[in-house]
Amino acid sequence: MDDHTRDDTVGPPISGSPTGWDASRGLSNGWEHGTLRRAVVHGVRLYNAGAFHEAHDCFESEWYNYGSGSTESAFLHGMVQVAAGAYKHFDFENDDGMRSLFETALQYLHGVPEDYYGVSVDEVRTTLQAALDDPETLDGWHIELDGNRPVAMDHDREFAEQLE
Repeated sequence: MDDHTRDDTVGPPISGSPTGWDASRGLSNGWEHGTLRRAVVHGVRLYNAGAFHEAHDCFESEWYNYGSGSTESAFLHGMVQVAAGAYKHFDFENDDGMRSLFETALQYLHGVPEDYYGVSVDEVRTTLQAALDDPETLDGWHIELDGNRPVAMDHDREFAEQLE
């Protein structure tokens, strides 16, 4: 763990034992990178609430903590592309732009473990692949986190606002 990615305020996963978490690790409540988990929780909730730009900001802000070539960087860069692609689809009806961003996201997410920091990465990859052929696949889709599909609350929006 890098001290700059430590966050002792972030809680453990609601269920399961995702990659990045180890119950025996005391720092960051078991997370290898507590700030990554915090960004994921806020980003996924915001994405699921349709706040794609804010979700993008959560993932992007954390992405800068990791060097290129790391799994953390690839995962976060992929999630940035997921949020940006959804933004293109829903806010601008630009499915060609969405496809381009999703193709890049799939490249970044290739090889990322299935349950990474609580995100069902296999489901994300499957949904993105399906959306390349049928963008309506995204209608009503929410990203799974710890076996749930949470949506944003006020504190998630406040987190994103302080990133600006």
